[in-house]
Amino acid sequence: MVTTSSPDPRRWWALAALVASMLTLGFDMTILNVALPTMARDLGASTGEQQWMADAYVVVFAALMLPAGLLGDRFGRRRMLIAGLGVFLAGSLAGALADGVTAVIAARAVMGVGAALVTPLALSVLPSLFAPDERTKAVGIVSAGSTLGLPLGPIIGGWLLDHYWWGSVFLVNLPMAAVGIAACVFLLPETLPHSRLRSSGGTPIPASPKVDAVSTALTAAGLGALIYAIIEAPTRGWTDPLVLALLGAAAVLIAALVLRERRTARPMLDMTLLAQRGFLFNALAATLVMFVLSGLMFLLPPYLQAVLGHDALGTGVRLLPLMGGLTVAARAAQPVVARFGSRAVVGAGLVVLAFAALLGSRTTVDSGYGFTALWLTIAGAGFGLSIVPAMSGALGTLPTDRAGSGSGLLMTLRQVGGAIGIALLGSLLASAYRDRLDVTGLPSGAADTAGESVVAAHVVADRVGAADLVASANGAYVHGMGVAMLVCGVAALVAALLAAAFLPGGLRGGRPPAPDPAAPDLAAPAADARQ
Repeated sequence: MVTTSSPDPRRWWALAALVASMLTLGFDMTILNVALPTMARDLGASTGEQQWMADAYVVVFAALMLPAGLLGDRFGRRRMLIAGLGVFLAGSLAGALADGVTAVIAARAVMGVGAALVTPLALSVLPSLFAPDERTKAVGIVSAGSTLGLPLGPIIGGWLLDHYWWGSVFLVNLPMAAVGIAACVFLLPETLPHSRLRSSGGTPIPASPKVDAVSTALTAAGLGALIYAIIEAPTRGWTDPLVLALLGAAAVLIAALVLRERRTARPMLDMTLLAQRGFLFNALAATLVMFVLSGLMFLLPPYLQAVLGHDALGTGVRLLPLMGGLTVAARAAQPVVARFGSRAVVGAGLVVLAFAALLGSRTTVDSGYGFTALWLTIAGAGFGLSIVPAMSGALGTLPTDRAGSGSGLLMTLRQVGGAIGIALLGSLLASAYRDRLDVTGLPSGAADTAGESVVAAHVVADRVGAADLVASANGAYVHGMGVAMLVCGVAALVAALLAAAFLPGGLRGGRPPAPDPAAPDLAAPAADARQ
């Protein structure tokens, strides 16, 4: 990487460019969740189609993040950051102009390409700009930019939806992305790694892995097939030939990816890291947290809007206890780790998360928002307590020469956890909702429409004047949400037991390992949940 004898005088201005880039992505991560109920009503989107609106972004993000980072190493990080923001801008414009569900899903996939280019590169340029004594501060500032976007997304998105059409939640990205592009063009210097070779057994090999198009395609196809099968299963049935074929294809594709990566001298996904106990179980904990968080962000907006009757802005404001608990706990986690050790804190965070999920599973139609705010705050605290030490613990086990591949694998696993969380928990919700919904007396077409989502049921009820359908749909949705939350609670408890049994004790009475400056943002785990 390019080095200089004296600090770059423009480094703090360059940092502002990176903050603008991360703020754009952090804002978009949570804004779509508030918009989904409105989009479902206006576009007639079923629960499965809403899942794809959220997951199209995450699947592409997960598949392309590693090759995107390698592209930055090869062609220049500044150049690829600008390209990523440009792609994100184009995808946002396409989303704003979309006139159907398919077009929205395609636009979200394009946005995922842009986000995959921006996320791994925004932090990886910091070592070339800042000396070690300034780098920690710089990492914290960039992380804060991403974190700041998380609570702003639901609030600003809710205000836009109350005043404009649903496409405005995409349109608002345009000026933000444009500012990020301008800042990168004028303020951020280019950084390129040194081109050097290492020798392994007398055979020269590249110091960093090349972009492997085959592995990238296997990742995208395998993950896409798995998500598609999970989303379609509630409608078609788990024994449907298409669902079984997709599950089989996903297993074959992912197995082929693992075999290919194991035989590559410098793999993009270093699977051998999973043999290290500390990395494996910390990564599993972080992945489980993303599974629950992403699924929860998908389940909550329809409950707050359709069942409790709040408008879009009110929904955004009512998600703040989750974000507040997460942010406060994430900031407090590292000092607690220094005192009690990472194993104790990760396990405690997962227990808190399990308690919140089990408490949330007791929600009824008549519970009101006060009860919801209580368990949302507790859930946020569980997220924050568990994600920071889990991520730090996983990164702390990596040798220096494998920090890049290890952090890339960790980020990919987190994205996969988020995608599966939206797909699986959304599918459990859809199945339980349809089983509980009472459509007696409705014409077959209206009954099918009402079974697609709680928002659709409200639209049908208004059209045919069926007040009983509204009550049944609300009760069915809350029941389905309770089933999904119960699964979250059990999964978090299992993860807590695994953490207590297998995680290394971590540091006590000292400082936790410093995060890799090129590693993902530890203080903003929700920045990977889109949706």
